[in-house]
Amino acid sequence: MTESRAGYRIGVDVGGTFTDVVCVRDGRAPIVFKVPSTPANPGEAALAAVERLAAEGVEPGSLAQLAHGTTVATNAVLERKGGRLGIVTTEGFRDTLEIGRQMRQQMYEVCLDPQTPVFLAPRAMRLGVRERVGPDGAIVEPLDEASVRDALGRLAAAGIECIAVCLLFSFVNPSHERRIREIARAEHPELEVSLSCEVDPAFREYERTAVTAFDAYIKPTVRRYLTQLAGRLADAGVPAPLQIMQSRGGLASADIARGRPVRLFLSGPAAGVIGGQATGAAAGHDDLITLDVGGTSSDIALVSGAKPLIRSEGVIDGYPVRVPMVDVNAIGAGGGSIAWLDDAGGLRVGPRSAGSVPGPACYARGGREPTVTDASIVLGYLDPRYFAGGAIDLDPELARDAIRERIAEPLGLGIEDAAAGIHQVVNAQMAEGIRLVSVRQGFDPREFTLVAMGGAGPLHACALADDLAIERVVVPRHPGVLSAAGLLAAPIEHEVSTAYAEPFAGLAMAPVRRIVSGLDAAGRKLMEREGLSPNGDVEILHFADVCHVGQGYHLEVPFHPAAADALERLYADFLAAHERVHGHAVEAPARFVNLRAVHRQRMTQADDASFGGVEDGGTNAGGRRLVRFPDEPAPIESRVVARDSLSAGVRLAGPAIVEQDDTTTLIPPGWTAVAGNGGILTLTPDLPASVSGTRN
Repeated sequence: MTESRAGYRIGVDVGGTFTDVVCVRDGRAPIVFKVPSTPANPGEAALAAVERLAAEGVEPGSLAQLAHGTTVATNAVLERKGGRLGIVTTEGFRDTLEIGRQMRQQMYEVCLDPQTPVFLAPRAMRLGVRERVGPDGAIVEPLDEASVRDALGRLAAAGIECIAVCLLFSFVNPSHERRIREIARAEHPELEVSLSCEVDPAFREYERTAVTAFDAYIKPTVRRYLTQLAGRLADAGVPAPLQIMQSRGGLASADIARGRPVRLFLSGPAAGVIGGQATGAAAGHDDLITLDVGGTSSDIALVSGAKPLIRSEGVIDGYPVRVPMVDVNAIGAGGGSIAWLDDAGGLRVGPRSAGSVPGPACYARGGREPTVTDASIVLGYLDPRYFAGGAIDLDPELARDAIRERIAEPLGLGIEDAAAGIHQVVNAQMAEGIRLVSVRQGFDPREFTLVAMGGAGPLHACALADDLAIERVVVPRHPGVLSAAGLLAAPIEHEVSTAYAEPFAGLAMAPVRRIVSGLDAAGRKLMEREGLSPNGDVEILHFADVCHVGQGYHLEVPFHPAAADALERLYADFLAAHERVHGHAVEAPARFVNLRAVHRQRMTQADDASFGGVEDGGTNAGGRRLVRFPDEPAPIESRVVARDSLSAGVRLAGPAIVEQDDTTTLIPPGWTAVAGNGGILTLTPDLPASVSGTRN
């Protein structure tokens, strides 16, 4: 634990509607709240959070850490608000970005649309320069600097703001790319420059060009945002350096993040997974499936051995982006997902959402289409007087009318049966999403604990666990702001990689260790810029991308280069990973593809206040109401309990409902919830149907 974590620590996660804030210090109960997001300038919400904390007695000068999850990088792509981009590439390869790959997401569409990100740079903004590096790194044709100056001059005259440089085989020999940057800085210092040898030093020309282009495209937007926000926080008296969540699940200083913006995609979902992992660890579980259900989508991820799964390539707006990301499966199933009937009369839910405006029908803001939230009202899961802590009054009659008109009457069902059907359909979609991150990757979900997060995750968790035969559900103390809490549990982390295409057969380890040593040197420099000492503050992990000789795609495998049997262990681990992921393994020749070093801050146990921190209290009953549970033919009278009244050790048997400001936890018949230290709820099936350990 570094000294920067000694004072107040604040996590600020910006969402589409609300910005979540968690502030902790010294194990005390956290300060938790939401402020409205400010889409025109997302940083305003972070400043509003600092102002509100000051009103509650937390002075800006006492903030020792400010960790921020931002959608700025993602939104720059989704809204097409990045910088005007030019691409410089090897002569004859200017159309790599447009040609792409032969694979298509929709194979049988009658009208084919481009599936490569040509919007980043139309052909006139993609220019070639004369040079050539061979696959072994040898210079076949020296860089023609006159052609470079001509290309840069033409692009600058066209009004570009940023340049992506992607030359053939630069990942083996980067000298030409680096020289182009030197020329650009000398003659056009106003331009942002991204080099493929630094952004993605790996083979596959299209993927390397695309990710470098995305990096350059969002760099002006991200740089302006982070520079302005850091400056305004300093003006407000905040001494803490601004830290940004990266897509891999680690924090980086704003200064470093500005130079590597492509690593900021999907930082919010990554923070949620880290929060789920920390919650599981606090409850004593390391193998987890995290389920974050919001208004428009569900984010699902898997944590194995206390480590979130990382994928080497993500997808932004339908385009593959080869940057390491926490493996989050996002599906269009949330509280605002609209229920509808297809042409065959089948009940469907989502992916279209009512959003916050007009919202579900029960919001009484003009929405007339039934949503999952409307179904939850009809089934008795939600109290219309206590939704979002009473901040929003819901109209249950409007929910019933919408379901009756659009679903129940066309299907010849009762309103409650139709509402139950909506929940069954959306639960089936979430269950399939869980199978995609578990079964599809060789993991048995029955061996994992389900962590229910978000405003609606605890409402669906037990039904999903029943479907998947999962025997334990964990509900964090503050599920609705767990992404903000996850920011405070995340370590500072940096990853450095390089291509290394060599077969295992006959390979000497000395050159491999030299390359790994170079990666570690680069990682140490990044961590030193973060103020962390390599002696004690940092743990170093190594990985290798490995495939069989002749195989087209690889698997990431932990690598121990210092071990005497490093290659033998790597090969055995590769075969085990191949068996898990692909269902078979063959002892055939293998080879390296890439080498990777991850330098990560050593973390002490996460501050429990980030994930719990409630005062003990009695289980004062909040009343009873009729609730229609899955697989039950009629509503059952169920106990309603306030979350903050559950002291450690209390057991609450279903049927019951636990209410709090940011979520509602549904405990079906046959399930029992146990309150643990820090307010974490653990739900398990088939426990005695009684309530014990209560205080009146």
